[in-house]
Amino acid sequence: MGLKRATASYVYTLEAEDPIRNGFVEYDDEDGRILNVGICSPSEVVASGAIVPGFVNAHCHVELSHLHGKFVKGTGMAGFIDQINALRDWAGREAKKKLVKEWMDRMWERGVSAMADISNDDSSFEVKASHPMYTRTFLEVFGSEPEMCEGVMNEVTQLKEVADAHGIDAAPTPHSCYTMSPQLLSASAAAGLESGFLSYHSQESQEEEDLIAEGCGAMYENRKRAGMSTPPVTGESSLKYFIDRLAAVKPAPYEEHVLLVHNVCLQQSDIDAAKAVMANPYFAICPLSNIFIHNALPPVELMRKNGLSIALGTDSLSSNDDLDIVKELVCLHEAFPDVPMGEMLVWACLNGARFLKKDALIGSIEVGKMPGLVRISDVDECGYVTPSSRAERII
Repeated sequence: MGLKRATASYVYTLEAEDPIRNGFVEYDDEDGRILNVGICSPSEVVASGAIVPGFVNAHCHVELSHLHGKFVKGTGMAGFIDQINALRDWAGREAKKKLVKEWMDRMWERGVSAMADISNDDSSFEVKASHPMYTRTFLEVFGSEPEMCEGVMNEVTQLKEVADAHGIDAAPTPHSCYTMSPQLLSASAAAGLESGFLSYHSQESQEEEDLIAEGCGAMYENRKRAGMSTPPVTGESSLKYFIDRLAAVKPAPYEEHVLLVHNVCLQQSDIDAAKAVMANPYFAICPLSNIFIHNALPPVELMRKNGLSIALGTDSLSSNDDLDIVKELVCLHEAFPDVPMGEMLVWACLNGARFLKKDALIGSIEVGKMPGLVRISDVDECGYVTPSSRAERII
């Protein structure tokens, strides 16, 4: 064992919200295990910046990295879906694998220690199997017609067998209310719940809400033009519709870890409905992706008021210019300047680890853990990120 020591003007352990000023972290340079944390002596030279635990990217589609820079911004969800359908398959398998590795390496170098990732095929599996970053892969399914349900579930079962053969954690999960028949939504949710984890694109846009609540709007027209069936009109939010589809296959309460992704249109009644049936709900936000598609942000203050377990993701390079957690933090700090930096880092590190059930090992800087250590440069005089901040992995 070789002991190494890193210092910084601010050390965010996340055991407490406030950072350690002029702190140090000692670690084993062989396995990265944290050995000691404390305050530097007055005579010690302290490095600038902030030390934080390794990030957890709580929502990504790394297999879509071949779509970087190809999408028009500000089209709304209906326009975004049209672009996905047109461009998703432009690259061959080997090109996709190469870009998956490049972007996973880049995320790792910028401090991402774990990721909740979405896959629609197996093009990322080989990279994930050999990469130092931990990933749990959600095998997302689509199918608007009821008669497609059995075939789609057979296909995703086969895809899970491929994932199992690569030794990566993976299980089926539903995509969203607007791309699935009620039958497929319930069937894929049941498979996800059986694994103990479920990820679901929830309330990403007002178009989604209009589709479910009123049977109208841009998303509704998009589906109809494509000759696709639309979900039933419920008069309620899309999240409440999702909860109803869960109840069709399993009675509440749900002890499994459920990740609701985006939450741009989340309201108090939706929060109450989720809390009433979900023992472990997590709410992933992807601010730069939401701005990219429809120039909106989730109701962060409402989420904080309700004590929700917020996690932070980047989404994909089809709806983001980068996969950089620090840039997401900068966006959040600029939009919500009253949120303490330590709280935002809980979203970026610890809550994602808790969702993945990896918080005994990663997510915070505690003796005995191996979270990875990340230095954020150019923080301000209070230890907050600035537009010039960058993250670099220490271990």
